[in-house]
Amino acid sequence: MAPPSTDLHFVLFPLMAQGHLIPMVDMGRLIAQRGSIVTIITSPVNANRIQSTIDRAIEAKLRIQLLELPLPLAEVGLPEGCENFDTLPSSAHAINLVQAMNMLEEPAENMLRVLCPPPSCIISDGSFPWTNDVAKRLNIPRVVFYGPGCFAFLCVHIVTNTNILDEIDSNSEYFVMPGLPDRIEVTKPQASTWGRGDSKETTDLFDRMLEAEKTCSGIVVNSFEELEPRYVEEFTKVKDKKVWCIGPVSLCNKSFEDKAERGNKVAKDGYDCLNWLDSRDPESVVYVCLGSLSYCSTEQAIELGLGLELSRIPFIWFIRNTSDEFEQWLLEEKYEERIKGKGLMVRGWAPQVLILSHHAIGGFITHCGWNSTLEGISAGIPMVTWPQFAEQFLNERFIIDVLKIGVRIGAEVPVLFTERDQTDVKVKREDVKTAMEILMRNDEEGWARRQRARKFGLMSKRSMEEDGSSHLNMTLMIKAIVEEVAYKQIPNLV
Repeated sequence: MAPPSTDLHFVLFPLMAQGHLIPMVDMGRLIAQRGSIVTIITSPVNANRIQSTIDRAIEAKLRIQLLELPLPLAEVGLPEGCENFDTLPSSAHAINLVQAMNMLEEPAENMLRVLCPPPSCIISDGSFPWTNDVAKRLNIPRVVFYGPGCFAFLCVHIVTNTNILDEIDSNSEYFVMPGLPDRIEVTKPQASTWGRGDSKETTDLFDRMLEAEKTCSGIVVNSFEELEPRYVEEFTKVKDKKVWCIGPVSLCNKSFEDKAERGNKVAKDGYDCLNWLDSRDPESVVYVCLGSLSYCSTEQAIELGLGLELSRIPFIWFIRNTSDEFEQWLLEEKYEERIKGKGLMVRGWAPQVLILSHHAIGGFITHCGWNSTLEGISAGIPMVTWPQFAEQFLNERFIIDVLKIGVRIGAEVPVLFTERDQTDVKVKREDVKTAMEILMRNDEEGWARRQRARKFGLMSKRSMEEDGSSHLNMTLMIKAIVEEVAYKQIPNLV
Protein backbone atom coordinates (compact mmCIF):
# COMPACT_ATOMS: atom_id res chain seq x y z
CA MET A 1 0.00 0.00 0.00
CA ALA A 2 1.44 3.38 -1.01
CA PRO A 3 1.68 5.94 1.79
CA PRO A 4 -1.07 8.54 1.63
CA SER A 5 -0.12 11.98 0.39
CA THR A 6 -0.51 14.27 3.36
CA ASP A 7 0.25 17.66 4.80
CA LEU A 8 -1.08 16.62 8.17
CA HIS A 9 0.28 18.29 11.28
CA PHE A 10 0.53 15.84 14.19
CA VAL A 11 0.98 17.26 17.70
CA LEU A 12 2.40 14.86 20.27
CA PHE A 13 2.01 15.17 24.05
CA PRO A 14 4.29 12.63 25.80
CA LEU A 15 4.01 11.90 29.51
CA MET A 16 6.90 13.30 31.57
CA ALA A 17 8.45 9.89 32.21
CA GLN A 18 11.30 8.33 30.22
CA GLY A 19 9.38 5.15 29.36
CA HIS A 20 6.75 7.29 27.64
CA LEU A 21 8.78 10.26 26.39
CA ILE A 22 11.39 8.18 24.54
CA PRO A 23 9.04 6.06 22.38
CA MET A 24 6.87 9.08 21.54
CA VAL A 25 9.90 10.97 20.25
CA ASP A 26 10.74 7.96 18.08
CA MET A 27 7.13 7.85 16.93
CA GLY A 28 7.24 11.52 16.00
CA ARG A 29 10.30 10.95 13.83
CA LEU A 30 8.65 7.97 12.12
CA ILE A 31 5.56 10.06 11.33
CA ALA A 32 7.74 12.89 10.02
CA GLN A 33 9.54 10.41 7.77
CA ARG A 34 6.18 9.87 6.04
CA GLY A 35 6.01 13.54 5.05
CA SER A 36 3.81 14.88 7.84
CA ILE A 37 4.63 17.85 10.05
CA VAL A 38 5.25 16.90 13.68
CA THR A 39 5.31 19.06 16.80
CA ILE A 40 6.33 17.55 20.14
CA ILE A 41 5.23 19.53 23.19
CA THR A 42 6.85 18.93 26.55
CA SER A 43 8.34 20.81 29.50
CA PRO A 44 11.74 22.58 29.37
CA VAL A 45 13.75 19.95 31.27
CA ASN A 46 12.36 17.13 29.14
CA ALA A 47 12.85 19.19 25.97
CA ASN A 48 16.51 19.63 26.84
CA ARG A 49 16.92 15.84 27.10
CA ILE A 50 15.68 15.24 23.57
CA GLN A 51 16.78 18.45 21.82
CA SER A 52 19.86 16.93 20.15
CA THR A 53 17.74 14.11 18.69
CA ILE A 54 15.26 16.60 17.26
CA ASP A 55 18.10 18.76 15.91
CA ARG A 56 19.50 15.79 13.98
CA ALA A 57 16.04 15.00 12.61
CA ILE A 58 15.73 18.59 11.38
CA GLU A 59 19.19 18.35 9.77
CA ALA A 60 17.87 15.26 7.97
CA LYS A 61 15.15 17.49 6.45
CA LEU A 62 12.31 16.13 8.59
CA ARG A 63 9.54 18.61 9.35
CA ILE A 64 9.63 18.25 13.11
CA GLN A 65 9.86 20.75 15.93
CA LEU A 66 10.01 20.80 19.72
CA LEU A 67 7.98 23.31 21.75
CA GLU A 68 8.32 23.93 25.47
CA LEU A 69 5.30 24.15 27.78
CA PRO A 70 6.28 25.14 31.34
CA LEU A 71 4.80 23.16 34.20
CA PRO A 72 3.22 25.13 37.08
CA LEU A 73 5.65 23.64 39.59
CA ALA A 74 5.40 26.31 42.26
CA GLU A 75 1.61 26.07 42.28
CA VAL A 76 1.76 22.39 43.25
CA GLY A 77 4.68 22.67 45.66
CA LEU A 78 7.46 21.24 43.49
CA PRO A 79 11.01 22.66 43.34
CA GLU A 80 12.31 24.13 40.09
CA GLY A 81 13.44 21.46 37.61
CA CYS A 82 11.24 18.64 38.91
CA GLU A 83 9.60 18.00 35.55
CA ASN A 84 10.01 14.25 35.16
CA PHE A 85 9.15 11.42 37.53
CA ASP A 86 12.86 10.59 37.76
CA THR A 87 13.69 14.11 39.01
CA LEU A 88 11.31 14.17 41.99
CA PRO A 89 12.89 14.82 45.40
CA SER A 90 10.93 11.89 46.84
CA SER A 91 8.33 9.40 45.68
CA ALA A 92 5.71 11.23 47.76
CA HIS A 93 5.90 14.09 45.23
CA ALA A 94 4.58 11.95 42.36
CA ILE A 95 1.04 13.15 42.94
CA ASN A 96 2.25 16.78 42.78
CA LEU A 97 3.66 16.20 39.30
CA VAL A 98 0.40 14.59 38.21
CA GLN A 99 -1.46 17.67 39.49
CA ALA A 100 0.88 19.95 37.53
CA MET A 101 0.34 17.97 34.32
CA ASN A 102 -3.43 18.20 34.78
CA MET A 103 -3.13 22.00 34.82
CA LEU A 104 -1.70 22.17 31.29
CA GLU A 105 -5.01 22.08 29.40
CA GLU A 106 -5.52 25.82 28.95
CA PRO A 107 -1.90 26.79 28.12
CA ALA A 108 -1.63 23.81 25.76
CA GLU A 109 -4.79 24.81 23.91
CA ASN A 110 -3.58 28.41 23.65
CA MET A 111 -0.36 27.12 22.12
CA LEU A 112 -2.19 24.93 19.60
CA ARG A 113 -4.50 27.73 18.50
CA VAL A 114 -1.58 29.79 17.20
CA LEU A 115 0.37 26.93 15.62
CA CYS A 116 1.03 27.32 11.92
CA PRO A 117 -0.04 25.30 10.10
CA PRO A 118 -2.92 24.43 12.45
CA PRO A 119 -2.79 20.98 14.07
CA SER A 120 -4.59 18.19 12.24
CA CYS A 121 -4.38 15.52 14.96
CA ILE A 122 -3.29 15.13 18.57
CA ILE A 123 -1.45 12.01 19.70
CA SER A 124 -1.31 12.12 23.46
CA ASP A 125 -0.32 9.86 26.27
CA GLY A 126 -3.37 8.26 27.85
CA SER A 127 -2.49 10.02 31.10
CA PHE A 128 -3.46 13.35 29.50
CA PRO A 129 -7.23 12.86 29.17
CA TRP A 130 -7.70 16.65 28.96
CA THR A 131 -6.24 16.54 25.44
CA ASN A 132 -9.50 14.88 24.40
CA ASP A 133 -11.42 18.03 25.33
CA VAL A 134 -8.87 20.18 23.53
CA ALA A 135 -9.20 18.04 20.39
CA LYS A 136 -12.99 18.38 20.49
CA ARG A 137 -12.80 22.17 20.75
CA LEU A 138 -10.32 22.29 17.85
CA ASN A 139 -12.45 19.79 15.88
CA ILE A 140 -9.51 17.47 15.20
CA PRO A 141 -8.94 13.74 15.86
CA ARG A 142 -7.13 12.47 18.96
CA VAL A 143 -5.14 9.24 19.03
CA VAL A 144 -4.15 7.67 22.36
CA PHE A 145 -0.72 6.26 23.20
CA TYR A 146 -0.11 4.01 26.20
CA GLY A 147 3.22 2.75 27.52
CA PRO A 148 2.53 -1.02 27.75
CA GLY A 149 1.95 -3.53 24.95
CA CYS A 150 -1.34 -5.19 24.05
CA PHE A 151 -0.84 -8.17 26.39
CA ALA A 152 -0.42 -6.03 29.49
CA PHE A 153 -3.21 -3.67 28.56
CA LEU A 154 -5.59 -6.53 27.89
CA CYS A 155 -4.80 -7.82 31.40
CA VAL A 156 -5.44 -4.34 32.84
CA HIS A 157 -8.76 -4.22 30.97
CA ILE A 158 -9.80 -7.59 32.43
CA VAL A 159 -8.87 -6.56 35.97
CA THR A 160 -10.65 -3.22 35.58
CA ASN A 161 -13.85 -4.61 34.07
CA THR A 162 -14.39 -7.81 36.07
CA ASN A 163 -14.72 -8.72 39.73
CA ILE A 164 -11.83 -11.16 39.56
CA LEU A 165 -9.75 -9.39 42.24
CA ASP A 166 -12.71 -9.26 44.63
CA GLU A 167 -12.79 -13.04 44.55
CA ILE A 168 -9.16 -13.37 45.67
CA ASP A 169 -8.70 -13.36 49.45
CA SER A 170 -4.95 -13.66 49.83
CA ASN A 171 -2.37 -11.27 48.39
CA SER A 172 0.08 -14.17 48.02
CA GLU A 173 -2.35 -16.52 46.25
CA TYR A 174 -1.76 -17.04 42.53
CA PHE A 175 -4.82 -17.11 40.27
CA VAL A 176 -5.36 -17.64 36.55
CA MET A 177 -6.14 -14.45 34.67
CA PRO A 178 -9.46 -15.15 32.86
CA GLY A 179 -10.12 -14.58 29.18
CA LEU A 180 -6.54 -14.82 27.89
CA PRO A 181 -5.23 -17.06 25.08
CA ASP A 182 -2.46 -18.37 27.39
CA ARG A 183 -2.53 -19.59 30.98
CA ILE A 184 -1.24 -16.63 32.97
CA GLU A 185 -0.96 -16.83 36.77
CA VAL A 186 -0.41 -13.74 38.92
CA THR A 187 -1.14 -12.56 42.44
CA LYS A 188 -3.63 -9.85 43.35
CA PRO A 189 -0.94 -7.17 43.98
CA GLN A 190 0.92 -8.09 40.78
CA ALA A 191 -2.26 -7.69 38.73
CA SER A 192 -3.38 -4.39 40.21
CA THR A 193 -0.38 -2.04 40.44
CA TRP A 194 -1.36 -0.35 37.18
CA GLY A 195 -4.83 1.09 36.87
CA ARG A 196 -7.14 2.84 39.31
CA GLY A 197 -4.89 2.42 42.32
CA ASP A 198 -5.98 3.10 45.88
CA SER A 199 -5.88 6.90 46.14
CA LYS A 200 -8.66 9.22 45.03
CA GLU A 201 -6.25 11.06 42.69
CA THR A 202 -5.17 7.93 40.78
CA THR A 203 -8.72 6.55 40.65
CA ASP A 204 -10.09 9.81 39.26
CA LEU A 205 -7.30 10.06 36.67
CA PHE A 206 -7.75 6.47 35.48
CA ASP A 207 -11.53 6.91 35.15
CA ARG A 208 -10.99 10.11 33.16
CA MET A 209 -8.52 8.26 30.92
CA LEU A 210 -11.08 5.54 30.16
CA GLU A 211 -13.84 8.08 29.53
CA ALA A 212 -11.65 10.10 27.16
CA GLU A 213 -10.60 6.94 25.36
CA LYS A 214 -14.22 6.21 24.35
CA THR A 215 -14.27 8.99 21.76
CA CYS A 216 -10.67 8.78 20.54
CA SER A 217 -9.91 7.93 16.92
CA GLY A 218 -7.76 4.94 17.80
CA ILE A 219 -4.93 3.61 19.93
CA VAL A 220 -1.30 3.48 18.84
CA VAL A 221 0.93 0.87 20.50
CA ASN A 222 4.69 0.44 20.57
CA SER A 223 4.61 -3.25 19.65
CA PHE A 224 4.41 -5.40 16.53
CA GLU A 225 1.70 -7.80 15.49
CA GLU A 226 3.93 -10.86 15.08
CA LEU A 227 5.05 -10.56 18.72
CA GLU A 228 1.59 -10.82 20.27
CA PRO A 229 -0.92 -11.56 17.47
CA ARG A 230 -3.68 -13.03 19.64
CA TYR A 231 -3.38 -10.22 22.17
CA VAL A 232 -3.52 -7.52 19.50
CA GLU A 233 -6.70 -9.15 18.22
CA GLU A 234 -8.31 -9.47 21.66
CA PHE A 235 -7.26 -5.98 22.74
CA THR A 236 -8.81 -4.54 19.56
CA LYS A 237 -12.06 -6.39 20.31
CA VAL A 238 -12.41 -5.28 23.94
CA LYS A 239 -11.58 -1.65 23.15
CA ASP A 240 -13.72 -1.63 19.99
CA LYS A 241 -11.19 0.78 18.50
CA LYS A 242 -8.63 0.79 15.76
CA VAL A 243 -5.34 -0.38 17.25
CA TRP A 244 -2.18 0.36 15.29
CA CYS A 245 0.98 -1.49 16.36
CA ILE A 246 3.82 0.57 14.91
CA GLY A 247 6.90 -0.66 16.79
CA PRO A 248 9.45 -1.40 17.93
CA VAL A 249 9.93 2.34 17.45
CA SER A 250 13.47 2.15 18.90
CA LEU A 251 14.56 0.62 15.59
CA CYS A 252 14.13 3.99 13.88
CA ASN A 253 17.46 4.96 15.48
CA LYS A 254 20.10 4.17 12.87
CA SER A 255 23.06 6.45 13.63
CA PHE A 256 25.46 6.02 16.53
CA GLU A 257 24.41 9.42 17.91
CA ASP A 258 20.69 8.64 17.81
CA LYS A 259 21.20 5.31 19.55
CA ALA A 260 23.57 6.78 22.13
CA GLU A 261 21.49 9.83 23.04
CA ARG A 262 18.06 8.23 22.91
CA GLY A 263 16.20 9.80 25.80
CA ASN A 264 19.03 11.63 27.54
CA LYS A 265 22.65 12.67 27.39
CA VAL A 266 25.22 10.02 28.27
CA ALA A 267 28.23 10.65 30.53
CA LYS A 268 31.71 9.77 29.26
CA ASP A 269 31.69 6.53 31.30
CA GLY A 270 28.63 5.46 29.33
CA TYR A 271 30.66 5.53 26.12
CA ASP A 272 33.82 4.09 27.69
CA CYS A 273 31.88 0.95 28.53
CA LEU A 274 31.65 0.18 24.81
CA ASN A 275 35.44 -0.16 24.68
CA TRP A 276 35.23 -2.56 27.62
CA LEU A 277 32.58 -4.58 25.79
CA ASP A 278 34.76 -4.69 22.67
CA SER A 279 37.28 -6.75 24.65
CA ARG A 280 34.76 -9.41 25.69
CA ASP A 281 33.79 -12.65 23.94
CA PRO A 282 30.56 -12.73 21.91
CA GLU A 283 27.39 -13.24 23.98
CA SER A 284 29.39 -13.56 27.21
CA VAL A 285 28.26 -10.46 29.16
CA VAL A 286 25.07 -9.83 31.11
CA TYR A 287 23.78 -6.25 30.93
CA VAL A 288 22.12 -5.08 34.17
CA CYS A 289 19.83 -2.04 34.16
CA LEU A 290 16.68 -1.62 36.25
CA GLY A 291 15.23 1.43 34.51
CA SER A 292 14.89 5.14 35.20
CA LEU A 293 12.25 4.86 37.93
CA SER A 294 13.05 1.53 39.57
CA TYR A 295 14.73 1.89 42.92
CA CYS A 296 17.19 -0.25 44.87
CA SER A 297 17.67 0.45 48.57
CA THR A 298 21.27 0.37 49.78
CA GLU A 299 20.70 -3.11 51.18
CA GLN A 300 19.15 -4.37 47.93
CA ALA A 301 21.88 -2.81 45.79
CA ILE A 302 24.51 -4.57 47.91
CA GLU A 303 22.75 -7.92 47.48
CA LEU A 304 22.57 -7.36 43.72
CA GLY A 305 26.26 -6.48 43.55
CA LEU A 306 27.28 -9.51 45.58
CA GLY A 307 25.07 -11.78 43.46
CA LEU A 308 26.65 -10.50 40.26
CA GLU A 309 30.09 -11.10 41.72
CA LEU A 310 29.22 -14.60 42.96
CA SER A 311 28.03 -15.68 39.51
CA ARG A 312 31.52 -15.26 38.01
CA ILE A 313 29.77 -14.28 34.78
CA PRO A 314 30.97 -11.06 33.09
CA PHE A 315 28.53 -8.21 33.63
CA ILE A 316 28.07 -4.50 33.00
CA TRP A 317 25.89 -2.82 35.62
CA PHE A 318 24.35 0.59 35.04
CA ILE A 319 23.12 2.23 38.20
CA ARG A 320 21.39 5.58 37.94
CA ASN A 321 20.91 6.63 41.55
CA THR A 322 23.30 5.70 44.35
CA SER A 323 23.08 6.59 48.02
CA ASP A 324 26.00 7.88 50.06
CA GLU A 325 25.74 4.69 52.11
CA PHE A 326 26.08 2.49 49.04
CA GLU A 327 29.03 4.47 47.72
CA GLN A 328 30.66 4.14 51.15
CA TRP A 329 30.12 0.36 51.05
CA LEU A 330 31.71 0.18 47.59
CA LEU A 331 34.78 2.01 48.89
CA GLU A 332 35.12 0.06 52.11
CA GLU A 333 34.68 -3.30 50.43
CA LYS A 334 36.78 -2.30 47.41
CA TYR A 335 34.02 -3.81 45.33
CA GLU A 336 34.96 -2.22 42.02
CA GLU A 337 38.54 -3.38 42.46
CA ARG A 338 37.35 -6.90 43.23
CA ILE A 339 35.25 -7.15 40.07
CA LYS A 340 37.84 -5.52 37.82
CA GLY A 341 38.30 -7.57 34.67
CA LYS A 342 35.07 -9.51 35.23
CA GLY A 343 32.51 -6.76 35.81
CA LEU A 344 32.00 -3.06 35.22
CA MET A 345 29.86 -0.55 37.14
CA VAL A 346 28.69 2.58 35.31
CA ARG A 347 26.79 5.46 36.89
CA GLY A 348 24.29 7.55 34.95
CA TRP A 349 22.09 7.18 31.88
CA ALA A 350 22.74 4.07 29.80
CA PRO A 351 22.98 4.13 25.99
CA GLN A 352 20.80 1.04 26.16
CA VAL A 353 20.08 0.46 22.47
CA LEU A 354 23.81 0.59 21.72
CA ILE A 355 24.67 -1.79 24.54
CA LEU A 356 21.97 -4.34 23.77
CA SER A 357 23.04 -4.47 20.12
CA HIS A 358 26.71 -5.09 21.04
CA HIS A 359 28.00 -8.53 20.08
CA ALA A 360 29.32 -9.15 23.61
CA ILE A 361 25.89 -9.00 25.26
CA GLY A 362 24.33 -12.38 25.90
CA GLY A 363 21.74 -11.57 28.58
CA PHE A 364 19.80 -8.71 30.14
CA ILE A 365 18.64 -8.28 33.74
CA THR A 366 15.65 -5.97 33.37
CA HIS A 367 12.89 -4.42 35.48
CA CYS A 368 10.44 -5.41 32.70
CA GLY A 369 9.36 -1.90 31.80
CA TRP A 370 7.86 -2.20 28.32
CA ASN A 371 10.44 0.08 26.72
CA SER A 372 13.32 -2.05 28.01
CA THR A 373 11.46 -5.29 27.36
CA LEU A 374 10.87 -4.41 23.71
CA GLU A 375 14.45 -3.19 23.26
CA GLY A 376 15.72 -6.52 24.62
CA ILE A 377 13.37 -8.39 22.29
CA SER A 378 14.49 -6.27 19.32
CA ALA A 379 18.12 -7.12 20.07
CA GLY A 380 17.29 -10.84 20.31
CA ILE A 381 18.54 -11.03 23.92
CA PRO A 382 17.14 -13.44 26.56
CA MET A 383 16.31 -11.79 29.87
CA VAL A 384 16.33 -12.20 33.63
CA THR A 385 13.10 -10.61 34.85
CA TRP A 386 13.03 -8.41 37.97
CA PRO A 387 9.71 -6.51 37.94
CA GLN A 388 8.95 -3.87 40.56
CA PHE A 389 5.72 -1.94 39.91
CA ALA A 390 3.14 -0.75 37.36
CA GLU A 391 2.51 -3.35 34.65
CA GLN A 392 5.99 -4.85 35.01
CA PHE A 393 4.80 -8.09 36.62
CA LEU A 394 2.44 -8.57 33.68
CA ASN A 395 5.30 -7.96 31.26
CA GLU A 396 7.30 -10.58 33.17
CA ARG A 397 4.57 -13.15 32.57
CA PHE A 398 4.58 -12.22 28.88
CA ILE A 399 8.36 -12.74 28.67
CA ILE A 400 8.29 -16.01 30.65
CA ASP A 401 4.99 -17.69 29.74
CA VAL A 402 4.16 -16.38 26.26
CA LEU A 403 7.49 -15.70 24.57
CA LYS A 404 9.49 -18.13 26.75
CA ILE A 405 12.68 -16.07 26.49
CA GLY A 406 13.30 -15.28 30.15
CA VAL A 407 14.26 -16.51 33.61
CA ARG A 408 12.55 -15.20 36.74
CA ILE A 409 14.80 -13.78 39.44
CA GLY A 410 12.08 -14.44 42.01
CA ALA A 411 10.60 -11.01 42.80
CA GLU A 412 7.11 -11.61 44.18
CA VAL A 413 5.88 -8.44 45.87
CA PRO A 414 5.55 -5.14 43.98
CA VAL A 415 7.65 -2.23 45.22
CA LEU A 416 5.38 0.64 44.30
CA PHE A 417 6.98 3.81 42.98
CA THR A 418 5.27 5.74 45.78
CA GLU A 419 6.72 3.34 48.38
CA ARG A 420 10.24 3.05 47.02
CA ASP A 421 11.90 4.47 50.16
CA GLN A 422 11.56 1.15 51.99
CA THR A 423 14.76 -0.75 52.77
CA ASP A 424 13.59 -4.34 52.42
CA VAL A 425 15.70 -6.81 50.45
CA LYS A 426 13.32 -8.56 48.06
CA VAL A 427 15.91 -10.44 46.00
CA LYS A 428 18.86 -12.22 47.65
CA ARG A 429 22.36 -12.56 46.22
CA GLU A 430 21.78 -16.29 45.68
CA ASP A 431 18.69 -15.47 43.57
CA VAL A 432 20.78 -13.19 41.36
CA LYS A 433 23.56 -15.76 41.00
CA THR A 434 21.16 -18.61 40.18
CA ALA A 435 19.14 -16.63 37.62
CA MET A 436 22.30 -15.50 35.81
CA GLU A 437 23.70 -19.03 35.70
CA ILE A 438 20.45 -20.44 34.30
CA LEU A 439 20.20 -17.65 31.70
CA MET A 440 23.75 -18.10 30.41
CA ARG A 441 23.85 -21.91 30.60
CA ASN A 442 24.74 -23.71 27.37
CA ASP A 443 22.38 -26.63 27.90
CA GLU A 444 19.42 -27.55 25.69
CA GLU A 445 17.01 -25.26 27.55
CA GLY A 446 19.39 -22.29 27.33
CA TRP A 447 20.04 -22.90 23.63
CA ALA A 448 16.30 -23.05 22.88
CA ARG A 449 15.68 -19.84 24.83
CA ARG A 450 18.38 -18.02 22.88
CA GLN A 451 17.01 -19.30 19.58
CA ARG A 452 13.54 -18.03 20.42
CA ALA A 453 14.97 -14.65 21.43
CA ARG A 454 16.87 -14.38 18.14
CA LYS A 455 13.73 -15.30 16.22
CA PHE A 456 11.73 -12.48 17.81
CA GLY A 457 14.62 -10.09 17.20
CA LEU A 458 14.52 -10.88 13.48
CA MET A 459 10.72 -10.55 13.44
CA SER A 460 10.94 -7.12 15.06
CA LYS A 461 13.29 -5.81 12.38
CA ARG A 462 11.16 -7.19 9.54
CA SER A 463 8.06 -5.51 11.00
CA MET A 464 9.68 -2.07 10.65
CA GLU A 465 10.89 -2.60 7.09
CA GLU A 466 8.90 -1.44 4.09
CA ASP A 467 5.88 -3.75 3.72
CA GLY A 468 6.40 -5.00 7.29
CA SER A 469 3.40 -5.05 9.61
CA SER A 470 4.39 -1.98 11.65
CA HIS A 471 5.32 -0.02 8.53
CA LEU A 472 1.92 -0.86 7.08
CA ASN A 473 0.14 0.08 10.31
CA MET A 474 1.79 3.50 10.29
CA THR A 475 0.47 3.97 6.74
CA LEU A 476 -3.01 2.87 7.83
CA MET A 477 -2.99 5.21 10.81
CA ILE A 478 -2.04 8.21 8.68
CA LYS A 479 -4.64 7.24 6.07
CA ALA A 480 -7.34 6.99 8.78
CA ILE A 481 -6.47 10.46 10.08
CA VAL A 482 -6.48 11.91 6.54
CA GLU A 483 -9.99 10.52 6.04
CA GLU A 484 -11.25 11.74 9.42
CA VAL A 485 -9.85 15.22 8.91
CA ALA A 486 -11.51 15.39 5.49
CA TYR A 487 -14.82 14.22 6.99
CA LYS A 488 -14.71 16.82 9.76
CA GLN A 489 -14.19 19.57 7.19
CA ILE A 490 -17.43 18.75 5.33
CA PRO A 491 -20.05 21.40 6.28
CA ASN A 492 -23.06 20.38 8.42
CA LEU A 493 -21.55 17.01 9.39
CA VAL A 494 -20.08 18.19 12.67
